[in-house]
Amino acid sequence: MSTKRVVRSATHAGSWYLGDKASLDRQLIDFLGNVPAASFEHGPLPVPDARIIIAPHAGYSYSGPTAAWAYKTWDVSKVERVFLLGPSHHVYLSNCAITQCTEYETPMGNIPIDTKTIDELNDTGKFQKMSKTADEEEHSLEMHLPYIYKILSESEGGIRPLVPIMVGALSARSEREFGELLSPYLSDPKNGFVISTDFCHWGTRFGYTNYVDDPDCENVRSLNSSSYFSSSSRRHSSVNPEVPIYKSIEIMDYKGMDVSSGGSHAEWTEYLSRTKNTICGRHPLGVLIAGIEHLGNNGVELALEQRMPVPGTGPAEVVAKENLTGEEALKYRFGKIYWVQYKQSSHCKNLSDSSVSYASGFAKA
Repeated sequence: MSTKRVVRSATHAGSWYLGDKASLDRQLIDFLGNVPAASFEHGPLPVPDARIIIAPHAGYSYSGPTAAWAYKTWDVSKVERVFLLGPSHHVYLSNCAITQCTEYETPMGNIPIDTKTIDELNDTGKFQKMSKTADEEEHSLEMHLPYIYKILSESEGGIRPLVPIMVGALSARSEREFGELLSPYLSDPKNGFVISTDFCHWGTRFGYTNYVDDPDCENVRSLNSSSYFSSSSRRHSSVNPEVPIYKSIEIMDYKGMDVSSGGSHAEWTEYLSRTKNTICGRHPLGVLIAGIEHLGNNGVELALEQRMPVPGTGPAEVVAKENLTGEEALKYRFGKIYWVQYKQSSHCKNLSDSSVSYASGFAKA
């Protein structure tokens, strides 16, 4: 990468989030302060060894409070660089793209790019390079920068460099390939990871009105003006009266979170194929799941001292993996995703309504 200084401007500051440094800092303090540390069921914050987090990327008035739950869990004590993976909303990509900038601007201060690691990724021949315009148009990466800056600047190591990756519309095979490519970085405790995704985008304006009323999402059907109302009585004909639309969205999202926690990339792609859930960061999340699964298949596991389970999820004592079976063993798996917060922008009750879902999670690695 060229040594010329190239700064990606904070193009969404002042619109999607506050552009004033002091005001933005106060807002983040409020968001993080509202995560109930004293009663947090997943133990002390940050969660030890939770160097992988998943968080939303909508405007802060919508998703900022939910994102705070992920960032509150984030353990950066050993981290020397941060990988940031987000979906592409404006440019079609069939693979992944890396930045050509040397710094990312935030209202709170700039974050340097880890150009050495960017060069390593470029040398694989698998990555495209983002144009500066495409880089600055994409909000899925930028919306995490103030949080990343805030957490790093207040940690012992201070600001560490960033490795931003724009993830395109990957096939299942490509997700596995990029997961395997990134797996050495995932297994290195010196690397933090932030996965950027919102969950279900529901409503006719998103072109998605699927509905389910069973927890396994087996009976997926699409609502439209003719199926939603019966022509004679105008009553809801496709909606179970005990499962309003917003509850259906929750069922689909929770099923997706459950599948992602299971760690099987094949099950993740099958879930998406079946529900068509409009999880905009499904490909970055798919890369993460594939990478973690690849490491597990190759014998990577949590170190013994890391196996104290998240409180409320298993035995209180540290135990060796060989002494565990079935569900208990899964709780000690490298990179198991724990979801800690979920919200919807609004509660859809009618076909004319719309909403976007937000979820936050972490993984110990």
